[in-house]
Amino acid sequence: MSEFLEAVRKRQSIRVLGKPIAIDDRELVRLLGELIMNLPTANNMQSTRMVLLLGEEHNKLWDIVLETLKKQPGSNIGERTEKKLAGFKAGHGSILFFDDEAVTREYMQKYPLYTDQFPLWALQQNGMLQFAVWTALADKEIGASLQHYNPLINEAVKQAWNLPEPWELYSQMPFGQRAETPGEKKFEPLEKRLFLFGQ
Repeated sequence: MSEFLEAVRKRQSIRVLGKPIAIDDRELVRLLGELIMNLPTANNMQSTRMVLLLGEEHNKLWDIVLETLKKQPGSNIGERTEKKLAGFKAGHGSILFFDDEAVTREYMQKYPLYTDQFPLWALQQNGMLQFAVWTALADKEIGASLQHYNPLINEAVKQAWNLPEPWELYSQMPFGQRAETPGEKKFEPLEKRLFLFGQ
């Protein structure tokens, strides 16, 4: 099996995390830079943005999530949710994935024939980046999971890190040392998911 496929197989949701990871932060920044620079984008739109949070900035994110959830009408944050958020906070850091909607809107105007498609393509390229980052982390024996506390936390996140208003938060990826063993993956039969025509 190729190294790429082996890395894809390693990629699983790890929700209980620890601080130390197998690479230093400078190497991590280089890795993320390589991934976002080489990401496929529609018409070379390049509207995807990432924010890497480490140390106290990472802790701040999960404090924001907890406080935001507590403020929701009818909210009843239980021990299970608090434990899950603590598992994320115990990690080494978090990566936030955004789309710069100012760029996406510019391309919608630039290519009017496809104006309705650019938001969809922005979402697709963001998903490709998330998968690439998650797989690259797994390849380095770093645990991670993909979380979606947006849009509840969007405005608080922009304010906390003074991020541009047009940036739309798509997902959050806490990462760190693997502090749990994930359960065995269950798969639908391949014949329900992969179809061949021809030959």
